[in-house]
Amino acid sequence: MEYRFIGKSGLKVSTLSLGTMTFGGGGDEKFAKIGNVDETVVHRMVDCAIDHGVTLFDTSDNYAQGQSEVLLGRALGTRRKDLVIASKVFGRTGPGVHDIGLSRRHLIDACEASLQRLGTDWIDLYQIHNHDGLVPVEETLRALDDLVRAGKVRYIGCSNHFAWQVVKALGLSAQMGLERHVSQQILYSLVYRQSEQELIPAAMDQGLGTLVYSPLAQGYLSGKFQDGSTDGRLTATRQFEGVDTEHAQGIVAELSRIRDEGAAPRTHSQLALRWLIDRPGVTSVILGARSPAQLADNLGAAAIDLSAEERAALDQVSATPPWYPRTAQQVFHRERNPGIA
Repeated sequence: MEYRFIGKSGLKVSTLSLGTMTFGGGGDEKFAKIGNVDETVVHRMVDCAIDHGVTLFDTSDNYAQGQSEVLLGRALGTRRKDLVIASKVFGRTGPGVHDIGLSRRHLIDACEASLQRLGTDWIDLYQIHNHDGLVPVEETLRALDDLVRAGKVRYIGCSNHFAWQVVKALGLSAQMGLERHVSQQILYSLVYRQSEQELIPAAMDQGLGTLVYSPLAQGYLSGKFQDGSTDGRLTATRQFEGVDTEHAQGIVAELSRIRDEGAAPRTHSQLALRWLIDRPGVTSVILGARSPAQLADNLGAAAIDLSAEERAALDQVSATPPWYPRTAQQVFHRERNPGIA
């Protein structure tokens, strides 16, 4: 396992990490479709991850109505002090008007509740799960800064933001003398490469680490859906809407070719994950699994390599057409510096 610093911070984590969206979803219709891993299996999965060198565990206060945090905290036990817990805040956690979003009221209450569920005195990386257009960014940043100063949170990050929202928050943190985000958590895979247009370049420019979720496109890149079908996870999260399925099937076909022609045994999942680990700007790839066997297979990505030819083939088959203003800038850049595409 390789370990990388999260952006310009001093927090170092494994390049593969364990996500907990599949933990304890039985009491929640949406999360039951994503995963319903019970406590016994959760302990086995956490043990498997730690045995393979994983140090980062990602959760959220709204996963399975908070049960994900509870199960993770129990599974980590006394090992918690040697590991990194990342949690997220924004989603609805109760019926009240303040039980959602990024207001000071909700952030402080939600953090206290997460600490209690996790059974810990601090959260290593506290991430705002989305942008809240109803609350001033300054209010959110001040509350996060207070949580860091109180010792309840060590670092802060963001998720599911536009690049301009990330940069605006960083500018306000500098202007106001507040803690700055050290990371962003984004959707990124061979199927979803839109983040390469703005988010990843912005993070690299500003010194943020990038944590990647849904690296296998909710299991699609595992090769299980080569007939074009999907399962409940894809429907529940709605992340597959708008995807060119013919394009996605072409990517899976290329993974199959590389797997079949390789000298060493490698699975679809391992190839897709290795491609992500090696992408510029990526700090850690968050794995979501339903069983220890599935997790162990995914963790095998840390021990394989892609040849330059294999990487180029995956780059080509998964290429995403550039958006404006990239299209316009490319025209000028080619004239300005013909040696750069």
